[in-house]
Amino acid sequence: MSNWLPFTRPTIDEETIAQVVDVLRSGWVTSGPKVLELEMLLSDSLRGRPVRAVSHATAALEIALEACGIGAGHEVILPALTFVASANVIVRRGAQPVFVDVDLDTRNLDLDQVEASISPRTRAIMPVHFAGLPVDMHRLNSIARRHDLRVIEDAAHAIGSAWEGRPIGSFGDITCFSFHANKNITTIEGGAICGGSPAEVERFERLRFHGLRKSAPDEFEVEMAAGKANLTDVNAAIGVAQLARLAEFNAARRNLVERYFAHWEERAPVRLPARGPTGHSWHLFAPLLPLSEGVSRPEFIKAMEAKAIAVGVHYPAVHLFKAYRALGYRDGQFPNAERIGRETVTLPLFPTMSASDVDRVVEATALSILEARR
Repeated sequence: MSNWLPFTRPTIDEETIAQVVDVLRSGWVTSGPKVLELEMLLSDSLRGRPVRAVSHATAALEIALEACGIGAGHEVILPALTFVASANVIVRRGAQPVFVDVDLDTRNLDLDQVEASISPRTRAIMPVHFAGLPVDMHRLNSIARRHDLRVIEDAAHAIGSAWEGRPIGSFGDITCFSFHANKNITTIEGGAICGGSPAEVERFERLRFHGLRKSAPDEFEVEMAAGKANLTDVNAAIGVAQLARLAEFNAARRNLVERYFAHWEERAPVRLPARGPTGHSWHLFAPLLPLSEGVSRPEFIKAMEAKAIAVGVHYPAVHLFKAYRALGYRDGQFPNAERIGRETVTLPLFPTMSASDVDRVVEATALSILEARR
């Protein structure tokens, strides 16, 4: 359809394409000078903290867990509402994911439940800055310090977000970013790990490339049985160009969201997400449908598609997937996460959307809710 409106779309300009062509012509297409440039620029944007680029954010999270020594017999606390990758990496390390509920509107960790869930086996807390809205990092870090726990931030949604004026990733313990195609900036696939002690940063490097340490031009040592998660220069070239436009992209997202809220200031047909502080980067705009009023989400999505508008679902509650039910989790444990998982829809939001696109989505949403009533 010529008027098809996706719920997200990357912004790749001709200058970026030209930079990728330059990398391809250079003959150095895997990890090289462009990766180093991206790491340096990211570090500069995060007030000088060390950054190591990787092939995707899932690898970043798993490498961070391993570098922190988290494995069998340990527990990691995380929200029951997140993309399943957050939990999967914990299980892959042999540790136990300990889910807690989230706030219904911010979709972020309920910090009272975090503190109540800490046990002698807890080694880390993994907050998720849902949709780019930062968790209360002051309170979370205070909890972690009192209990001597690591904080590994899943900031997949939060590049360009800020807490009390400080960019997410510029302070705290360890932060992991995603540069997937649907994120606020993209390297197509890619991610980064920020922070950690000097020894841990060195370990990140070993863990992202086979455990290798080069000792001489003709010698290297393998210090651990690591995997492979390096970013390529082709991807990094895209990231360098994207990072230069991050503030512009996020400003456009905020303006579009303000238009959504202005339309729905009174009598919104959906439950709106929390607006949060000025540091929200608005990766997603995900209200809740009024299912209790007889609306069917599949029918709503179908009705929106008939109007040439795509809708996403971010996310089902993680603990209700088969893999996590097998660990003993069940319905009813985390009511807010479960309600969000049932009712959430992700409406279009990306920098090249126009104000008239928002107007169109708002009108279509109201009509589609009426059409989706059972």
